Order: sequence, then structure tokens, then C-alpha cells
Amino acid sequence: MLSVGALRAHLVAARLAGRVATPREKSLLSYRGFAARDPRQTLGLDPEGEWGTGELLRLMAERCGVSPDPGHTDGEDVIDPDCTVAALDAFAERLGRAAHDRVPVLLGTGHPHRLLGFYASLAAALSAAGCVILTPAYGRCVDMPTQFGVRRHSLWYVGGVAVVRPVDGDGGGPGAHTHSPLPVRAALAAAVEQGGVLPGLVVGDHGFICGAGQLGFEAIGLADSDDPAVFVAEAEGRVSVAVPLDDTVRSDYYRPLTRYVLHRAWLSQ
Repeated sequence: MLSVGALRAHLVAARLAGRVATPREKSLLSYRGFAARDPRQTLGLDPEGEWGTGELLRLMAERCGVSPDPGHTDGEDVIDPDCTVAALDAFAERLGRAAHDRVPVLLGTGHPHRLLGFYASLAAALSAAGCVILTPAYGRCVDMPTQFGVRRHSLWYVGGVAVVRPVDGDGGGPGAHTHSPLPVRAALAAAVEQGGVLPGLVVGDHGFICGAGQLGFEAIGLADSDDPAVFVAEAEGRVSVAVPLDDTVRSDYYRPLTRYVLHRAWLSQ
């Protein structure tokens, strides 16, 4: 069992929390985009509050531990590792309840190159505990806006985790990076159309949890300090748990988090 102290030390050493690589100017740009209701930043969430940039900065300081100083406009920023640990505990508790109740679970990630292993391990443990891991709309095409215009992607499941892949790509890698809520909307719509099982819990990041939460499904997941939509969704009750951490470090750096969460959720093999 990884102790809280050892987990905290790992978070800081791996720069998952503490001083993180996400630039302050990038985070502030995201906050301004969300305040302007840029869909690239709202991630499928239709916020109830006004959420100006000042309110967003205060929220992110509270939930993530970023600097609350509006005069801090560039350079490094921070994520409070104590915020990360507390959120991981809440995340594990919710996973444990899902496993105990054997609810159907849908998992998806917009960061497959970094986070697929984390979510796939959760999927395997939940399945072993008796949860149905849902894979609706497998292979369905989704037209998604990108920086190069609208591109057709297909919805796939790798290790029980939803990812998207460009239809006109070479098929290499686990999937494409995306913030879009369209994949989870397609998955949930397919489940409804087919009269299938609907998830009792959605686990993931970016548009997968904001999009699901907006539609009324309970959602939990991970979010970086430049993903204000996830923390707004948590503050407004559309996402149950948002775990603040850097979501772009090496994939193997998330393995201690996986072990910690599975142990806390009583899902360790």
C-alpha cells in the first residue's frame, strides 16, 4: 500500500502536482475562453453561473491550488498536492461504491497516450468486481471539430476505455487527443437507441465527463489546471469528483496513483 506521504512525494517528484509544466499563461487563456463560452473550453458543459475570469481564478485556486494572484500572468504554476490527494480519496470512495453496487460503468479518455493505462486498470478492476463495463457505439463515426476543420473520427474501446481515432489516419497509437463531448454523447445516444444499459457512473476526463455530467449522468475524473470546465462542473454538481493533476506527464508516472486508488477503493487484486 502506498502511504499518503509516499503518494504526495511522488506527485511532487513526478510533477503531477506541486510545480507543474502547464504554463500559467495557457491556464489563463483557458479561463478567458471559458468565460467567453468558447466550446473548446466548456467541454460540453452549459454552466449555470456567470463565471467570469476572476471567479474562475478563485475557483481554480480553491480546487487546484493555483496561484490566486491575477498579476501572476506567466511562467510556472502550481497544483496543491494536498488537493490532489483529497480528490483521489473521494474518487476512490466513489469507485468503491460503484463496485459494491455493481453499477454499469462507462470509461473514456481524451488523453489516451498518457492516461489510457490508468483508466484501463480501473476498468479491469471494476469488471472483476462484477460491474458491467459498457462499450456502446463501438466503431461509430463522429464528426469532430479540430484545429484543421471538421474531421471524421471513429469511437473505439481499448481495454474497456472509449477513445477516438481519425478515420483517415494511419491507425497508429491508442487514439487521438480530444476535449470534445461528442464521443460520449454518441455513446450514450447509442445506448438509448438500442435500448441498452445506461451507465450508473462515467469515469474519464475532458468532454467525456463534462458531456456526461451535462446530460445528468454521474461522472468523476481527472483534470489539469487549464481545464476549468471540469471544476466548474464539480462546483455546480454536474461532476461528482474532479482530481487536479497534470494530465500530460509520462504514462508510467500514473501507475502509483492507480495502485493507491484501487487499494482505497478495495479493488486491489
